[in-house]
Amino acid sequence: MNHLGLVIRREYLTKVRNRAFIIMTILSPLILIALFAVVAYLSQLNNNKKRTISVLDETSMVREALQSTDNLTYVFLENMELEEAKTLVRTNENYGLLHIRAHDSIAQIAQGIKFYSEDSPSLTLITEIESKLERLLTDLRLQQEGVALNKLKSSRTRIDIGQESFAGEKTSKIDNVIKLAFGGFAGYLLFMFIIIYGNMIMRSVIEEKTSRIIEVIVSSVKPLQLLMGKIIGTSLAGITQFVVWVILGGVFMFIITAIFGIDMGGMQNQQQELVQQALEAPEAQMQVQTIISSIYNLPLTNLMLAFILFFIGGYLLYSSLYAAIGAAVDNETDTQQFLMPILIPLILAVYVGVFTVIEDPHGTISTVFSFIPFTSPVVMLMRIPFGVPVWQQILSLGLLFATFMFTVWFASKIYKVGILMYGKKASYKELFKWLKY
Repeated sequence: MNHLGLVIRREYLTKVRNRAFIIMTILSPLILIALFAVVAYLSQLNNNKKRTISVLDETSMVREALQSTDNLTYVFLENMELEEAKTLVRTNENYGLLHIRAHDSIAQIAQGIKFYSEDSPSLTLITEIESKLERLLTDLRLQQEGVALNKLKSSRTRIDIGQESFAGEKTSKIDNVIKLAFGGFAGYLLFMFIIIYGNMIMRSVIEEKTSRIIEVIVSSVKPLQLLMGKIIGTSLAGITQFVVWVILGGVFMFIITAIFGIDMGGMQNQQQELVQQALEAPEAQMQVQTIISSIYNLPLTNLMLAFILFFIGGYLLYSSLYAAIGAAVDNETDTQQFLMPILIPLILAVYVGVFTVIEDPHGTISTVFSFIPFTSPVVMLMRIPFGVPVWQQILSLGLLFATFMFTVWFASKIYKVGILMYGKKASYKELFKWLKY
């Protein structure tokens, strides 16, 4: 393959020097960060909006539950009728009026609470008020029933079932969540990379075929070398674009936040306060320690090595099929009939990984699909965090790369004939005929 290096170099330089490629490489992270910044800025404006809520409490019981904050002020109205209170709220242009009607029982009080406002109130705000009043009225009702709240709270027992294998390896529910998160991220990244850059390879073949440049190239380069060169060259261009995206994304994020003074961390201030309060509890601190321990106990070396190998194998396998499709058609419109059989196993792999691996990572379905080459790059990556024997990983990789070699041979046969075919729509029957040439 003495021409392979030249083909890879040509394909790579053609891609990275393309004006559209350069523009999208620069604009994509800028657009993404700009959208994120707009959402953060609007959320920040919404969070900083000061609201005043008038409270007409006929029971005189909820004052301690409704405490004012920096952006939300509760004003309690005294000795006032409901209609008079509504008029006052509209005149002062307050956000709304919370009316708590007096009743004989707490259950009736809970059912008679109403919120009056000019427009539809914030769902988050209403939910927060409901939560505060619910806790208060529940405690008051328990006290009326003669229940000692301190004894009730101290009697609550938290159950956290310990998990341990017969070999003595300890795990937890959080372990499973972290393992699924890593496997899901790896599988999704591979899925998106195949879709984006597989289509790029297919379009490249179609463009060269329609421009007749391929007739000159194929006279001095073998179809297999040309096919492999396109796959590897486009892959390197994709990796280059991904690295540039990461770098530019970090730079644009820093510039936008510095210029516009956007607090990215302040998008959800209320949620952050709740998280901070939760972390102060001993149970939350134990959970944080469990998460850190779970990440530390992951087989990181095995995960990273397997991710690289399965990522490369899966991408090369599907890229060769995309290149074969590009050689078989004259335009992108004709590719639809061939793309679906390729996408089905890829989509199936994602669904099997998400809905089966988490429930039974070592079950029959998960194991079988982790050995099928067209689904193994996604399913096996999701299984490995749960502990997969090395021999299974090696066998799966062997089958994957063996299938890739067969697929390259298969694709090169189609490529050899298809790149010189014009004006005739290829069918599956025609493709099988080309394999005989």
